Amino acid sequence: MLIHYRKALDSMSSLEEVHGKMTMIEADLVVRNAGQVLTMIPTVTGPDAGPAALVGPIPDGAVAIEGDTVVWVGRESDLERRVRIDEGTRVLDARGGVVLPGLVDPHTHIVFAGSRHAEFALRLAGAGYLEILAAGGGILSTVRATRAASHDELVQSGLERLARLLSFGVTTCEVKSGYGLTTESEIAMLEVARTLAGIQPVRIVPTFLGAHVFPEEYTGDHDGYVDLICHEMIPQIASRGLAVMCDVFLDKGVFDLDQARRILTAGAEAGLTPRMHAGQFADLGGPGLAAELGAACADHLEHVSDADVRAMAEAGVVACLLPGAALSLGMKFPQARRLREAGVEVALATDCNPGTSRTENLPLMATLAATAMGLTIEDALRGITCVAARALGLEHEVGSIGPGFTADLAVFDVPDYRSLAYHFGVNHCRVVVAGGDVVVG
Repeated sequence: MLIHYRKALDSMSSLEEVHGKMTMIEADLVVRNAGQVLTMIPTVTGPDAGPAALVGPIPDGAVAIEGDTVVWVGRESDLERRVRIDEGTRVLDARGGVVLPGLVDPHTHIVFAGSRHAEFALRLAGAGYLEILAAGGGILSTVRATRAASHDELVQSGLERLARLLSFGVTTCEVKSGYGLTTESEIAMLEVARTLAGIQPVRIVPTFLGAHVFPEEYTGDHDGYVDLICHEMIPQIASRGLAVMCDVFLDKGVFDLDQARRILTAGAEAGLTPRMHAGQFADLGGPGLAAELGAACADHLEHVSDADVRAMAEAGVVACLLPGAALSLGMKFPQARRLREAGVEVALATDCNPGTSRTENLPLMATLAATAMGLTIEDALRGITCVAARALGLEHEVGSIGPGFTADLAVFDVPDYRSLAYHFGVNHCRVVVAGGDVVVG
């Protein structure tokens, strides 16, 4: 369990006073001259967390890093009496900007081929998303293009999308399969994700989403496809260590509650953490199932009952909301304030995908959450850092800046953290550190 950072600082200071000496901290990288450092280590949970969950912000702050780990964070005025800085220490000047943990995008579909810009135009002309899917378009058109693409082609396009995410300050990213829908092609997509994890700096959390839609080959045999997922796909993917989470699109026109339960239970028995798409188009009880199964998160949630909201809060299921999809589809936005007031933690994600949220701009999702979904700016920033990390089971490693956390952080050229939501649509990120290495800037 994490030690409250301020309490730890107070304890260290007291020990130094007792012993009359200061232990200098070794660091090979120092970030200094920050206007504000937001550690994002929660000090208060529940609907009233607000600014207190920022642990600060620390004005005139600095961060010290040794190897791939943060070893100290505090005020610039304390830096040189706490951290040893010599000719071998690299110093990164934040130039008065805002330092945040490396951002965490907890829901993406970045491995795909093809484009659905024509479908976007059809929707603007009045065609419905489910109508397009039923006619063989939508996800199924991306399935056909992705199956036809080579490993190298998918890796190259994935690299381009990850580079854009990184440029916005994202250092951890969930990546789903789901555009293969055969055992061979689902494995191939996850192998692409594994390749991507090894050749670029963004940390990847792979998710198996064979239950994205029913493939055309199983149009008249949905139970047969569920059997294939449970008895062939999941065992092979788990045995190869290709995924850590298992996802299901539980909604009108795709997988129903019983099918989702079967798939997520099979995944959990194979060691894959359950999560789900739920309530995007209709309330079929998905969030309640997420609570029942101890899922890490339930995503979308445009349609969710009060009973299921309470169940999520009691079970500690994170709501992962996707404002980019609602914006692109012209739908109502998820009711983030309602969820927070009920005690549900809210993460935000790009949902970067070829059909319904074609964006890598995660900070823009924070603006949409604040302006259209009722979140405070502070909760919106928590939603792309510490809470997003919790949705991926990584809250003790990433999404916060403090001793022992992975040295992932981003420097934004803004005068105040509130400007990240206020001055929207442009990229304020100037420097990104991932695992202790400066990878942007």
